[in-house]
Order: sequence, then C-alpha cells, then structure tokens
Amino acid sequence: MAQRTVLLVLFDGVQSLDVTGPLEVFAGAELRVPGSYGISTASLDGAPVRTSSGLTLVPDTSLAAAPAPHTLLVPGGQGTRSPAPALTDWLRAHGPHVPRLVSVCTGAILLAEAGLLDGRRVTTHWAYCGKLARDHPSVRVDPDPIYVRDGPVATSAGVTAGIDLALALVEEDLGRETALTVARHLVVFLRRPGNQAQFSAQLAAQTARREPLRDIQQWITEHPAADLGVATLAARAGLSPRHFARAFRAETGTTPGRYVDRVRLEHARRLLEDTTSGIEEVARASGYGTPEAMRRAFLRTLGTAPTEYRRRFRPAHTP
Repeated sequence: MAQRTVLLVLFDGVQSLDVTGPLEVFAGAELRVPGSYGISTASLDGAPVRTSSGLTLVPDTSLAAAPAPHTLLVPGGQGTRSPAPALTDWLRAHGPHVPRLVSVCTGAILLAEAGLLDGRRVTTHWAYCGKLARDHPSVRVDPDPIYVRDGPVATSAGVTAGIDLALALVEEDLGRETALTVARHLVVFLRRPGNQAQFSAQLAAQTARREPLRDIQQWITEHPAADLGVATLAARAGLSPRHFARAFRAETGTTPGRYVDRVRLEHARRLLEDTTSGIEEVARASGYGTPEAMRRAFLRTLGTAPTEYRRRFRPAHTP
C-alpha cells in the first residue's frame, strides 16, 4: 500500500481545532495501519503561527520545502479574512496538481480565492456561506451539509465537521472498520454522513417569539409520531389554521409542514443510528406510518434508503 502524504497548511489566525481535529484522525489511522499516512504541517515561511484562540503552532517546514501532498488540507479561522497574497498564490500554483484537495470551515474561502473551487459544489461554515456565494458566483455553495465531495475537492462546515470529513476520507482510503476504530478512540460517537445538516431541525429554524408557538415547536420535537397537521397544531396553539400557518412561518422562517418533515427525518435518523429497532418500528415511531413513506422521505432528502443509511452510519457495536 502506497503511503498518502497529508499536508496541513498553517497561517496566523487559523482555527486550532480545524487543524488538530483532522490531524488526530489521520494520525490515529496511521497508528492502526502503519505506513498509510505521512503527515506534515507547513506555514508559508516555516515560522510558528498563532491561532485565533492564542495557541502557538510550530510547523514542520515551510510550504516551499514541504513534500508534494496526496491530500492538501486547508483549515479555516479568522486568518482567512485577510490572507497573505503569497499563501493564495501558493495554493493557486499547487492546488490543481494535488490528488485530493480538502478544506475545513472557512478554508474554503482560501481555496475560492485561489480559483480552485470554480464550478464546484462546496460548503463552508453556515455563517460564511452567503459571503462565499456573493464573492465567488462561479462556486456552487450548499449551506446545509456538514461536508461535500465534488471530484477531488472535499469541503466541510465549521470546526468539528472537519473531523467527520477526515473520518470519511480514512474510510475511503482504509475501509470502514479502520475509520470506526479511530472514531471510537477519539470518543466520537458516530461518524456523521456528509449530508447531515449543519443544524438540527430546532436550530435550523428560528425560535418563535410567542410562547404558544415556541411550545408547539417543542411539542413537535417530543411527539413526532402524533398528528402534526396544521389544523391540529393550530388548535393546540389556540389559533385558526390560517393564522397559525402565517404566524409560524413569520416567526420561525419555515412552514409548519417543512418543520415537521425535518423533525421526523432527524428522529428517524437518530433511531437508525443509535438503536436496533426495526425499520417498521422506526417509521411508526417517527411519524411516517409505513416503511415506504419513510423510504420516500429518505430518498428525497438524503438520496439513500433507510436500510442503506443504517448500514453505512450506525457504529459497529450499537448498545
């Protein structure tokens, strides 16, 4: 097996966890499969860098002297807001020749500045998706997933999503069991799939200002298998269906139906990931009624069936 060289780019203002999270994943895989990865860090001139939290990181070398990488990983952080032109130039010159180009969080901004994301579907931290899309209209920004693969380019959302992406890359290189072993060692309960939303249903929607609507949001979350039609929810809130639907959307930024869909899908995913309940039981407990209805929801939103989702994303030894 040929060793894959992983090069992590360092710069002042980098987010420390964007660096150390993926680094620990690749280092853990190398420990379990010796010879699989050669890992190095490099700053522009080889000098130590100060992270956004004040931690000092000492790189192995300079970018000019760094080994040609198989996987080039560009982290994010405050330093991506005003990157050194020489760093952008280095990425522009070397990025096209790298077999696998990876960014964590706002590292995608550096790749976009270097012209390496043109025409590709990417993601970044939710707070910067709008900026990335505005500044680089040729880049297709998807604000929802925790990571996105588009050919040789892989981009991830904020901070801990870099760990999920690194685990996915280890699984691609070395197999599922190695990736799960590394995840368990890092006490990462589950390697989340890339199309997992950056926010839970409750966080993706705004919290309603008025107490009756906030109570309804909470009730939906706690009772996904209940009758969650607009008429029923409106009655619980003491409003007419039309008034309820209008107020819910105005205060949460989404319709009641879409909010219910998100909650039910999220509930079903947790049951598939965390329990051994049968597909029919999961469908019933999540409010789908039938396995076929749940299957259609999974295919429509995630592009995979519930059985395949469970096979891929449930830990090998679920209690």
